[in-house]
Amino acid sequence: MAAKTREMFDHATGLRRLSAEWREIPEGADADPALHARYADLAIFGQLDPERAETEPTRQRPEHVAIASGRPVLIVPYAGRFDNVGRRVLIAWSATREAARAVADAMVDPREGVGGHGELPGADIALHLARHGVKAQIERTVSAGLPVGEVLLSRLADLGADLLVMGAYGHSRAREVLFGGATRSVLRSMTVPVLMSH
Repeated sequence: MAAKTREMFDHATGLRRLSAEWREIPEGADADPALHARYADLAIFGQLDPERAETEPTRQRPEHVAIASGRPVLIVPYAGRFDNVGRRVLIAWSATREAARAVADAMVDPREGVGGHGELPGADIALHLARHGVKAQIERTVSAGLPVGEVLLSRLADLGADLLVMGAYGHSRAREVLFGGATRSVLRSMTVPVLMSH
């Protein structure tokens, strides 16, 4: 499997003439993927099998690498084939440091007013994206009491999106471990690649 994945990586980066490096981090208690990710523009990981994700050492989880490395992490679902990624992107915006690093065009329960998302939630980030040539459509989604992670996964399917961009752990990791949260629910049930930043 790793040889086939490496072959696909080499092919994709070669087609686009990208400068890229493949690093396979050995498994084990001493492995520290965040150390390697610090020296890359983007770290790419496979989703952990949800059946064994909770037993994996914390420092080897993709979301931990996003926090510990200061670099964005692209997490590819363990099931499925993803030939086109990034053509139709859903960006979860919540006006936090984490989301600002990840960016947005879809809203889940935005706070209105100056202290939250501004007078028109999403307008400022859409303007920022426009300056970079991105045509963003602002959409406000209300969760109606459903967990935000579930709402995001549902909107991905509704929109036919092929990539989710989101911040990692906008709440403390301890709170998410105890009570759940968007990061954990998305990583557990993701159906498309997720670009995550902290």
